[in-house]
Amino acid sequence: MGFFPVLSVCHSATAKVVLKSSEPKPKQPGGGYNTLMGWLGDGLLLSEGKKWERNRRLLTPAFHFDVLKPYVSIYNKVFDIFLDKLEKATSSGSSVEIYNLVSLATLDTMLRCSVSYDGKVQQQGSNHPYVEAVRTLGHLSQKRVMSPWYWLDFIYYISPSGREYSKYASYVHDFDEKVIRERKKLLTADPSVLKKRHLDFLDILLTAKDEQGIGLTDREIRDEVDTFLFEGHDTTASAISWQIYMLAKHPEEQQKVYNEVKRVLGDRQDVEWSDIQEFTRMSLFIKESLRMYSPVPGIARVTTRDMDLDGVKIPINTEVNIFIHVLNHLEESWTKPEEFRPDRFAEDSERDPYGYVPFSAGPRNCIGQHFALDEQKVALAKLVQRFRVLPDPNNVPIPNKEVVTRAKDGIYIKLEKR
Repeated sequence: MGFFPVLSVCHSATAKVVLKSSEPKPKQPGGGYNTLMGWLGDGLLLSEGKKWERNRRLLTPAFHFDVLKPYVSIYNKVFDIFLDKLEKATSSGSSVEIYNLVSLATLDTMLRCSVSYDGKVQQQGSNHPYVEAVRTLGHLSQKRVMSPWYWLDFIYYISPSGREYSKYASYVHDFDEKVIRERKKLLTADPSVLKKRHLDFLDILLTAKDEQGIGLTDREIRDEVDTFLFEGHDTTASAISWQIYMLAKHPEEQQKVYNEVKRVLGDRQDVEWSDIQEFTRMSLFIKESLRMYSPVPGIARVTTRDMDLDGVKIPINTEVNIFIHVLNHLEESWTKPEEFRPDRFAEDSERDPYGYVPFSAGPRNCIGQHFALDEQKVALAKLVQRFRVLPDPNNVPIPNKEVVTRAKDGIYIKLEKR
């Protein structure tokens, strides 16, 4: 790449060597991940070594089942708003582009669950300043990752894009810091407030202590909040959007998911925590959708020592790119990989776990994967309850595999009220 050696990995055995160890780090000066530092700081995605190990331990309780359970009511509220918007958009029988609407819904979810912020982001859309900031940062980050000449900070931050990035990053950081200050003030004045409501991500961060009784600094908390929002918003939007498209494309699978939802929920409209565990057919559908359209098509690790990969000596500071999308479509790992067959996940229990890594794998796997999967199940359950999803034959989405798998010109569907 001009700055450092890069190795591309497309086989599970090689990916396993890299992913199962916590030694490889996520970034290096001038690398692709390093371009996110100005926004995300040193959160779990980008931190390394002892700091990453400590903060991973401190954040793990934030994703315990007891913390996740109350979030289900938030998912229900958020996707009720989403479905109302869908119904209005398709009232004339026309098709609707869903990716942007889903993205607003997942951002709404993340803000409510991370900092208990109900800012009506779905209603205001791009007119909401936080939505504008996050979307702009995501767009600029995407452009920068794909433009190696901008990987060096001293070049990027004097460019028009770099100056715009700095402006919006400052807005997001100011927003976070204000929320953190106000929450600390509230907890200081009334510590019992934590017993009066469900905990959000910020509550966990503010009360977490390591073995020495030392908590996270305000800067560390800000970095983790931004990382949580970044990782949980756009990736989940991609996952749900492509899942909706697969419902439309495969009506027989949609019917199976619908039948299961009706069996589990009956006449109830809202999904409860116990229901999620009963959505076994939906789980297969989601797994296969994530295989077909991995939200994150690739991840990177940087070697911290010389390594041996498949008999090849890889020097220290080599960026190893693991192409998840390729792993998911290898004929040596999957029977007829281009066919959509959810039952493959029920039939093959001997599959190499490192051949299917939608949430990465090993010590640095996605800490919020259960959060994301629960949200996806609630979203799909509420959707098929209310609508029959149909394809738009005039708009077939073309995957655009960048940092997150989007569609080149959006994902369009049609809806029929059940």
